[in-house]
Amino acid sequence: MRGRRHATVLAAALATAITASCASGGGASPAQNGFTPTAQTGGTLTVWVDSTRMAAAQLYQKQHPDAKLDIVGYDGDANGSNYLQTKVSLFNRTGEGWPDVVFSSQNNEVSWARQANFTAPLNKGLMPQAALDGWAPGANDPCTVDGTVYCLRNDLSQTVLWYNTALMKQWGYRVPATWPEYQALGQKVATEHPGYLVGAAGDTFTPEIYLWASKCGANRITGPKAVTVTATEPNCTRMAQLLDTLIKAGSMSTSSVFSSDFDKNSADKILVLPGPSWYGGSLFKETFKTPAGQVAVAPMPQWPGDPSPSAGNVGGGTWLLSAHSHHLKAATDFLTWVTTSDDYQGKLAPGYPAHRQAAKTWLANQAASGYYAGDIAGPLQTAAGQIWSGWGYGQFSQEAIWAATVTPGLTAGKTIVSLLPAWQSAIENYARSTGYEVKQQ
Repeated sequence: MRGRRHATVLAAALATAITASCASGGGASPAQNGFTPTAQTGGTLTVWVDSTRMAAAQLYQKQHPDAKLDIVGYDGDANGSNYLQTKVSLFNRTGEGWPDVVFSSQNNEVSWARQANFTAPLNKGLMPQAALDGWAPGANDPCTVDGTVYCLRNDLSQTVLWYNTALMKQWGYRVPATWPEYQALGQKVATEHPGYLVGAAGDTFTPEIYLWASKCGANRITGPKAVTVTATEPNCTRMAQLLDTLIKAGSMSTSSVFSSDFDKNSADKILVLPGPSWYGGSLFKETFKTPAGQVAVAPMPQWPGDPSPSAGNVGGGTWLLSAHSHHLKAATDFLTWVTTSDDYQGKLAPGYPAHRQAAKTWLANQAASGYYAGDIAGPLQTAAGQIWSGWGYGQFSQEAIWAATVTPGLTAGKTIVSLLPAWQSAIENYARSTGYEVKQQ
């Protein structure tokens, strides 16, 4: 019940703020709220969610039987489908149809939703700052433009080092703390235990695991429509060279970890695997069926001499509240509950919650499951504050660019280092096609 009480306290504070902004059923001044709310009425709250978040909306309905919800399932903009943007553009033309609250699996929706006047500014009268302060530091950076918060982060996908503790002990290996140590381990494994792996570079989110963590400047968003691309700088080439070395040695897979080939031939041969927080449950436990007591977590390796530890990020998601909503109080109540409630985020959510209190509950439940070897809370909590801020959230999809540019070359046997110039050009072209000014340092 703690989660329900926590959400109730927040909702009470939010109700006070929203009542002040919408008391007369129509407009609050733009100066107070950053936007002019439409006329506030009763009625049904329309919520769009993907299949994974369907359980959240259904649990909210169960716990709030008096709430009127129309729960609509959609793809969640998975793989950058742009479904939400396309529909909002249509609704903007027709003047109706906008959902009140929507979940997106993408962290870059604000890059277009703000200009489309779709997403409401949350810290300009809708939500008290005390509530917003509950998120992990930097978690809502993808939602924030010039100090205004336009969405709420659902979960973090900070990268850590997953490893098989049983094999590490059996073979007398140490968990690598630096990238050179990681490379040396990979080369040793390739020689002493052929077929076993220390990583995988075959997914479209490979750059988000490795190059983001290496502080590669391929995706520096410097303004609402400005990006600086330096995909061939030393921070990029050092990681590309490391990956190439291990691919050549045979201890770095070029298959997708979600492919049937990987599941059949490599899932039981993972010694070490850098990856996001959700790898533990989604990949090792549910997909690979790795037995309990084997999987452990360590911090991401770091480059020697770097005073600022860094991690990458793979996924997460955001919740947006429509600026066109006629039900701001009900919408904000739902938004608050779905992002902070222990009952959902702490106990049922598959990923590491972006809200700090919910994350504590989530970690406690992971520990209580008995699945993991040793403490996973420490490394995950530390990594949550180490996601490098230099990798931005532009309107274009880095995963789509990597899939179109690097993956085919890698499959053809080319090195990642040799593909970096083509990757840079592709990023620039994709960015310009969506209206970005592209700069090189």
